[in-house]
Amino acid sequence: MNNILDIKSPCQKQAAFYKSDLGLEHHGLHNLHQVYWNLPVEALYEEIAFRGEGRITCQGPIVVNTGKHTARSANDKFVVREETTKGNVWWGEYNRPFHPDKFNEVYDRVLGYLQGRDLFVQDCYAGADPNYRLPVRVICEYAWHSIFARTMLIPCATKEEYQRFVPDFTIIAVPGFRSFPQVDGTPSNTIIALNFEQKLCIIGYSAYAGEIKKSVFTIMNYLLPLEGVLTMHCSANVGKDGDSALFFGLSGTGKTTLSADPNRGLIGDDEHGWTDDGVFNIENGCYAKVIGLSPSAEPQIYACTRKFGSLLENVVFDVNSRQIDLDDETLTENTRASYPLTYIDNAVPEKMAGHPKNIIMLTCDASGVMPPIAKLSVEQAMYHFLSGYTAKIAGTEVGLSEEPEITFSTCFGAPFMVHHPAKYAGLLRDKINRHGVDCWLVNTGWVGGKYGVGKRISIKHTRNLLNAALSGALKNVEYYTDPVFGFSVPKTCPEVPTDVMYPDRSWSDKAAYKQAYRDLAARFIENFKKFEEGTPPEVCAAGPKI
Repeated sequence: MNNILDIKSPCQKQAAFYKSDLGLEHHGLHNLHQVYWNLPVEALYEEIAFRGEGRITCQGPIVVNTGKHTARSANDKFVVREETTKGNVWWGEYNRPFHPDKFNEVYDRVLGYLQGRDLFVQDCYAGADPNYRLPVRVICEYAWHSIFARTMLIPCATKEEYQRFVPDFTIIAVPGFRSFPQVDGTPSNTIIALNFEQKLCIIGYSAYAGEIKKSVFTIMNYLLPLEGVLTMHCSANVGKDGDSALFFGLSGTGKTTLSADPNRGLIGDDEHGWTDDGVFNIENGCYAKVIGLSPSAEPQIYACTRKFGSLLENVVFDVNSRQIDLDDETLTENTRASYPLTYIDNAVPEKMAGHPKNIIMLTCDASGVMPPIAKLSVEQAMYHFLSGYTAKIAGTEVGLSEEPEITFSTCFGAPFMVHHPAKYAGLLRDKINRHGVDCWLVNTGWVGGKYGVGKRISIKHTRNLLNAALSGALKNVEYYTDPVFGFSVPKTCPEVPTDVMYPDRSWSDKAAYKQAYRDLAARFIENFKKFEEGTPPEVCAAGPKI
């Protein structure tokens, strides 16, 4: 906010109470109007209402509109190519190189743009494990972005800790700042640029809060594997006996929904690290897709959309009654809610657990041919981890159509992986072998036909399949070998109709089913060609056979 009239805001007198001794001048920021340091959520509510950034809805959540960008802008992400990164980064579609001089020019313009403006700072940590946590400073143009950062990351515990805080990485989120494609070489006015040498990230001309979250994840994905820690785009929960489980998958595959199990403790819903001691959550909150959320199927997440402190992005509401409508996709299908992990009743306070006993790889199969669950060998697990097959759901990225788009996203999170996939795959293989982990492929997509013909598999069936896998109930059933992919599929599962275990039975046209399955297998084979060099032959051989 450019407060040229010097209007006093509700929290101006408290703005510096939690100020760090390491001020913003350390980042080159000067001539600012007012800096609001580490305000709690309640104070930020007042600032949001005062500035007209959002509206308070029934039972307390704030609803905000992200404007032009209602999803991640994957094509506008860059990594500065310099001495420390040029040999480590997996350069290509998701890690586009950016020249250091260009970055410095953009940053100089950002510094000029912010002069005379109010800013909001949150000093937080990424990573629940104190041995691997990263001090992160998030500098925001919007007060509601400051709530998001405070919710999704781990705040300091005391005033003294804030005062002594020194960031190891800084993110500057300025939705009002535009890059110049003709000057900066960017494809649009939006820019997300990470500089690992300067430990700095710039997010310009996008108010979509997910860019802040995924920038932190990208940073951790670069730094932690260099220390032997596997970073994972997955959710995680743990049973009463300490049997933790990981759920890999892209947005829309069910990571958040399926990990929020009332019978298991929630470690986290999206981003984790796996060390020699176990798994830990990188975040402190959840960022759930809430379009069409059901109070019966997803009661825990649904309840969070009715709580003070929750932040709802692009959710439609009635301005008179302030009732929200989770079924209205007028603004976007990618409506989101961010809320503290503690809002989930069975959340694990430490956000840490021991080594997992099960790994679930979630795929949203828009072809409607994959079995609902399959047991994977270690080699098959590696193959499917590297492949990362799923369908992108409308709204999760800029430019997606209404129809799901079949995609292969290596490591189930290619846009956020900075090293070559082999780096993450090797770490995963070593940990699976060392700890004897069972691996499963679960289809949360369509049955009875492709998208538009079949229907989405029942979440009730998926939950029962997962419960059986995690409890060990699938250890004592008979399996059949899938004729195309070669993995083992249970013939039966408790509380799941037998026909569900045989995908072809729900297709009226059996020949069409076989052709669709062969077509999908061909796409797997073609996609995996880019991994063949340097991949062990036994992993290459673990793919489908036509």
